[in-house]
Amino acid sequence: MIFLKNDYGRGAHENVFRALEKVNYEYHDSYGDDDICMEAREFIRGIVGPGVAGVHFIHGGTATNKTCLAAFMRPYEAAVAADSGHISVHETGAVEATGHKIIEVPSDDGKITPDQIEEVIEVHNMSQMVLPRVVYISDTTEPGTVYTKAELTALRECCDRHDLYLYLDGARLAYALTAPKNDMTYKDLGELCDAFYFGGTKCGALFGEAVVIMNEKLNENFAFVMRQNGSLFAKGVLLSSQFRALLEDDLYLRLGKKANDMAFRLADGITARGYDFAYTPESNQIFPIFSDKKVGELDRDVMYTLWEKRHDGTQVIRLVTSWATEEKDVDDFLELI
Repeated sequence: MIFLKNDYGRGAHENVFRALEKVNYEYHDSYGDDDICMEAREFIRGIVGPGVAGVHFIHGGTATNKTCLAAFMRPYEAAVAADSGHISVHETGAVEATGHKIIEVPSDDGKITPDQIEEVIEVHNMSQMVLPRVVYISDTTEPGTVYTKAELTALRECCDRHDLYLYLDGARLAYALTAPKNDMTYKDLGELCDAFYFGGTKCGALFGEAVVIMNEKLNENFAFVMRQNGSLFAKGVLLSSQFRALLEDDLYLRLGKKANDMAFRLADGITARGYDFAYTPESNQIFPIFSDKKVGELDRDVMYTLWEKRHDGTQVIRLVTSWATEEKDVDDFLELI
């Protein structure tokens, strides 16, 4: 089978496994108080730049979003997100389960704009309604689009005008920062976001995410919220050692670039064969449109995700390349169509 279903179907990059093997034969303190966690935090502070209030390691993306949003909001406050946002669609109501409403805004490309936030603020103007507090975005977005520095700067300015926090879900950050359209760096994220995270699970780690909190106010007592939400990992060294391995020597970005290169090789080949896309390809997730008949043929040889079944006899499928995707995977798929 040709595996193009997601970017976490493979275990982990060999450098990550070597790091895990090393710490496996050592004794370390628990709950993030070990030397490896401390070293990894300092390393991340170094690449993000001055002003980092805290770095915290959590085992997975849903737990990270749930924990961060629970920590960043009071019970009567809400998060603003695109209607396709991961917290809105693909986390089984995890944020709502903490007692916080998600205010969804419509989006054709997975992004939200300052104008939409302004509209939300204008509508939510009385104590009978939830109070918007956090703007949630992801980079890449669910349809694989990428924010530019200008777009993120505009969101930052809007958040500052209305005393909102800007939180960036970086589950696929390696792919966002190496996308052709991207013009941001780690330091830009640190300057523009109140908090963001380095995704590991989908970007070459065995599991885990690294939360970077820039706003000191949001870092206060964060560890208590982690513990209450089941996100404080006893064997913290298993998380931190992976991120040290991923971020050293720009491995994280090199893995992201490889996935994007494979995605554009795939997209170019699909285009050359006369097929169209639901969204213009920008990163490692692409969404080609095939006939029902063609999708049925692909079922025999390809693992993919059905994204949208249309009434005109076509389907949108999601194809995802990863740090482990090889040229042969791409070429074999193109032969099938």
